Amino acid sequence: MKILACQILCFALFIALWQWQTMAGHISAFLYGSPAGIVAALVATVRDGSLWTDLATTALETLAGFALGNVIGTTLGLSLWYSRFVSQVLQPFILALGSIPIIALAPITIIWFGTGFASKVAMSTLSVVVVSIVIAYKGALGVDPDQINLMLSLRARRPQIFRLLVVPASMTDIFAGLKLTVGFALVGAIVGEFMSSTNGLGHEIFKSGSLYAISSVFAELVVTVVLALALSGIVTRVERLLLPWRHDLS
Repeated sequence: MKILACQILCFALFIALWQWQTMAGHISAFLYGSPAGIVAALVATVRDGSLWTDLATTALETLAGFALGNVIGTTLGLSLWYSRFVSQVLQPFILALGSIPIIALAPITIIWFGTGFASKVAMSTLSVVVVSIVIAYKGALGVDPDQINLMLSLRARRPQIFRLLVVPASMTDIFAGLKLTVGFALVGAIVGEFMSSTNGLGHEIFKSGSLYAISSVFAELVVTVVLALALSGIVTRVERLLLPWRHDLS
């Protein structure tokens, strides 16, 4: 509780100092915005309803890309446990895909999937999938070899070892990856909206930046951060439901 109180106090002091310096003329509101201007921009978007439309659009794109990317990535990552040879063959290709800046893929996704919802989901998925593969495979490799040998001594088959041991033992790493990739999914959706969109938080940030409306840019960034925290909180809640022993131990 003390930590939270200190965090809130530091944030409040920063906002107060920012507003005071802006009102005193020491900081240009045109270049750096102001807390009052940010609040006014947020109120305006709430009144005209655009905030909820943009928030819902970006949230749907993020959730779709997050789910699709993690399903594909986790499935592939865990499946690589079956064959060390196949994993070594695919490793450079996975690393090569992960080294490509996500914004460089935007023109290709627009050509392949168009300028609508599908291209934003594709960008979000591509932002997630490589990280998900690597984390899931790392979790599968981290399974205790003694437990695997024990199951083999009991004549368990590889599918049984995979289903009863590898997958459950990898859940801790998988959920760590989910917490990480929820932010990547949001970044992918925002980048997709930068490139081509008519609504969404990324579109509004790009439009406000083009008009030099700095307070509006900060207002939309605040909403983006709140969305990211909300999605991360949902992942944490699901983890508490599925892996309650981790939090009991802590």
